[in-house]
Amino acid sequence: MAEKKHPLAHARKAIGLNQVEFAQEIRQAAKRRGLRSGATKQRVYKWETEGVTPDADSQAYIAEALGVPAAAVDPRSWPHWLPGTGGMVIPLGPASTVPALREALLTTMERSRRTFLSTVSSSALVALAGTWASTDGLALVGDATHGTAVGEELVALLEETSARLTAQATEQRQHTAPLIDALLTTVANIIEDGRHSQPIALRLHALACGLSQTLGWHRFDLGLHTEASQYWIAGLHSAHGGGDRDMGAALLGDLAYQASWRGDPRTAVGILERALSGARHPAARSLLHLRLARALAAQGEQRATLRSLSAAEHFLHASSGEPMPPWCAWMSNADLAVDSGQALLDLGDTRRAHQLICEGKELLPPSRDKTRGVFLVYEARSHLDLGEPERAAAAAQEALRVAQRIGAPRCIKLVRDLAPAFSAYPEVQGVSELLARVAA
Repeated sequence: MAEKKHPLAHARKAIGLNQVEFAQEIRQAAKRRGLRSGATKQRVYKWETEGVTPDADSQAYIAEALGVPAAAVDPRSWPHWLPGTGGMVIPLGPASTVPALREALLTTMERSRRTFLSTVSSSALVALAGTWASTDGLALVGDATHGTAVGEELVALLEETSARLTAQATEQRQHTAPLIDALLTTVANIIEDGRHSQPIALRLHALACGLSQTLGWHRFDLGLHTEASQYWIAGLHSAHGGGDRDMGAALLGDLAYQASWRGDPRTAVGILERALSGARHPAARSLLHLRLARALAAQGEQRATLRSLSAAEHFLHASSGEPMPPWCAWMSNADLAVDSGQALLDLGDTRRAHQLICEGKELLPPSRDKTRGVFLVYEARSHLDLGEPERAAAAAQEALRVAQRIGAPRCIKLVRDLAPAFSAYPEVQGVSELLARVAA
């Protein structure tokens, strides 16, 4: 089990400094102001371990050493303004992978905690995306020369286990999620304490990326949004450390999708614009443009939406000569059609939207049941907008049946959120039954 640490320790380790080096950075911050600081290793230890609160001047120097804007510092709220707490995030850095993974895992182990668990602010997410976009794509990890040796056979076993667990159908995830949490903890421990070569380190970071992304989607589907965002942020750190730009863009795309889902398309646009600046594979760019179109449509920006939809279609059919990244290998004409329809629905082009949504639903392979349930809700909404409540009720009931069969709470919530729109049609066939099932 990961040790619970003070957020200052997490933030310090994320920038790759020990307590002696961190004290030196604090003294340098004071010196740049023409002042002096008495920061030492012992004082940093007291702040991190003994609950001692640094004075206001020391907090200003700490913020500068961590790269936190001065405006974010509120000495009265120590330690809640630190990265990883109070809406802040652990900054990307050469040693930030393990602290970010620990933070994500702690959100699951201590859901009632107050110091460490908080919703990440929109501005912090956009700033994190901006930092990622402004850095190069070179791997930060190197050989690890201390700890117990980690070999090829162990890493291959971890990769195989991960592949088998993450490939399970939606209805099995309630059983596999704790196993994936445990596997991610093991990977984090090995990254931190194992002795390994750079090629092994890169594989471990890629493994941490994939596990974090899977766990983020599991939490998102359950409505545990703080946990989801922390897992996706941890995955971003892992991708950044491993130099995987497309995977980093994928994790930012997930955070943007969550922002749109929660009614914050402006934040989604800010994240996606930065993610697109670093994404390389055409399929990755297609998915990001499609999510950008959805966010722009929610804001009523018609021209920008249509440009992004056109770009999404172009990149989906473009060839890079390289295999599609596994995280977007599911991307297809079905997804393009339905999400394009949803964007057009938000813009008021109801008939074309309905046509695209129905076409996309028919193209979807049977194996993607959860997605089918979501698409059916979109179809129900388009029927309502067309003044066809009976067909809308039928589509919504089918979506509910699919969601309840496979155990997909997010899809069930979509149906429940749509249910009030049926209240104007109490006599229409299927409506009473739908409302009764939603209320059950």
